[in-house]
This record gives sequence, C-alpha cells and structure tokens, in this order.
Amino acid sequence: MTVPPRHPFYLDCDTGIDDALALAYLLAAPTARVAGIGTVSGNVSAAVGARNTLDLLQLAGHAHIPVALGAHDPQAGSFGGGAPWVHGDNGIGGVSLAPAVAELAPETAAEMLVRLAHEHPGTLRVLAIGPLTNIAEALRLEPALPQLVEEITIMGGAAFAPGNITPVAEANIHNDPEAAAEVLAASWNVTLVPLDATMASVLEEHHRQELLSSSAPVPRALGEMLGYYFRFYEGIFGRPCSAMHDPLAAALAVGAVKATVAPVVRAAVDTSSGPGRGQTICDLRGVHMGYPEQPGARCRVVLEVEGDFAAHLVETLLTFSESTTAALGLAGSAA
Repeated sequence: MTVPPRHPFYLDCDTGIDDALALAYLLAAPTARVAGIGTVSGNVSAAVGARNTLDLLQLAGHAHIPVALGAHDPQAGSFGGGAPWVHGDNGIGGVSLAPAVAELAPETAAEMLVRLAHEHPGTLRVLAIGPLTNIAEALRLEPALPQLVEEITIMGGAAFAPGNITPVAEANIHNDPEAAAEVLAASWNVTLVPLDATMASVLEEHHRQELLSSSAPVPRALGEMLGYYFRFYEGIFGRPCSAMHDPLAAALAVGAVKATVAPVVRAAVDTSSGPGRGQTICDLRGVHMGYPEQPGARCRVVLEVEGDFAAHLVETLLTFSESTTAALGLAGSAA
C-alpha cells in the first residue's frame, strides 16, 4: 500500500477551543507533519496561546514540535484582551492541562516561519487560524516568502455571510485589518475559509459525547473544552452546538475535505476607521455566471464544502490512541 506524503506545515494560531481542535486534527492527519507553530494574540494573548499549545502538544505526545511566541499587539492599536466569553478565561474552556515541560523556541513566530520556508522551499504549507500579524511580519522579514511557500490557508473573513464581530467583519481579520490587507495583497495563492463555510459546518452535542466517551486523553479533553464553546454558541444557534471555524480550515489545508464552491477572486480588506473596518471584500459579482475567471485573482474563497465534516472531524480525533500517556493528561477541569 502506498503511504501518502506528509506535507510540512507551519501553524499560526491564537489557541482557543477551535484552535485546539484544529491542532489535534493536524496532528492526527496522515498527510500532515507539523514542523512548527507560532502564536498570536486573538482569542487569548500570544503568551497564553503559547502555553495552551505547549500543554496540548504534550498531552498529544508531540512535545518535540517547536512553538514560537509571536506578536502580542496588532499593527495598529493594542491587544483587546481576547474573547473569554467564547473560549473561557484560559482560552480552553476552563479545562486544566498538565503543564508542559518543553519551553518556547528561541525565535519569534515570524522568524520561525521564514526559517521553515527556507528549510522546505516550495513544499511548506501555512495554516493561519488567528489574526495575521505574524504572517505580515514574516513577509516584511522575507519578501520572497510567497515564492517559498507552497500555499497558505487562512481561516478568516466573511464573503456573503455577516461578520461575527461587526455586521461585516470576522474576528481574525478584524483583530488586525492592516496585517490581513498586507497578506492578501502578497503574491501567493491563498485559500480563504470564511464564515460562509465555517458557520455552515456545525458540531452537535452527540459529536461532543463521542469525544467525551473516548478512553484517550486528547479527544476527552477536547470534548470537555467544547462544553464551554457550546454554551456560547447556544445563543447563536438556539441549541448546544458550535461552528467549526479552525478545524474546517485545517481539513481543507490537508486536502481531506473538498470545496464544492470556491471561486478564485480578487480580495482586499477594509482598513478604514469607519463601520466597514475589517471587512473582507471579495469580488463575487460573477456569482450569476458561475464565477468566470478574474485576471490577476489569487484568492480562493471557500463558500461550500462537500460531505459531513463534523463526522469526519470526530472520526479523525478519535484516532488518538490510548497510548498517549494518560499520566500527562488532565490535571482537573472546570468544564
């Protein structure tokens, strides 16, 4: 049997609950090899996100993967304190994980991305599931980065869908519009996974119970975290469940889920100080003609995906073995 190639990945995240799901998914995906992780302020501060990431890696038996601390503040203004009402005070729903032994890498997240791009020229894939501050900084450090990276997948924006921070702006883009504008303007091929797709991919309570019933510590911890996340989303969907923003972007990045509607269009970000600040402006005027080609367009905007992603996500997460040392597991939970 042919073993599928494992693509090297750099993950840039602000590790809250759906970031934790995405990270676990990448670790379990047979076609991905996480070469490094950088953190940025978003759901939580970059420092809290780094701690959550290190602890999750240890829980999953992947403490060898380096984690670099990234930007605390966006390009304009300062970090706004995160979203504890969505992710909990510690970013992972009040779940306590055993503290990791590993320490942070001796480089910034942007420096790590540039280094990995040079070590894996033409094959490194970037998955950005937080504000794009680190990615923009890496572009300034290495202007040739788009030519070194195979592709970049971004969870962010809203095309036809309403925003989740303002009527038009999604959180990751809104938290640093200047960085997002810089990243989308660069000369690489981008897959943007906006709220249009992620709000239509919903994890239900029976999925959470499947994770909780696992005897392995990783899915069990994720199931506990989701209890907090579900309570927030109950106010949006009217039932205990959640959208799957970051894990859907991860599945698209590794090619395990296919987009059924994903036009390649011109895209930009509103960096003004008005009510449109943070809006991802995607040129979707071709919708009535099946999205004809737009000269110079590089941004593939995922609007719909095939299949039952929730079932696929749970199935993948449940592949974590009981051999992941339970002694490194939960230190207690408030979820």
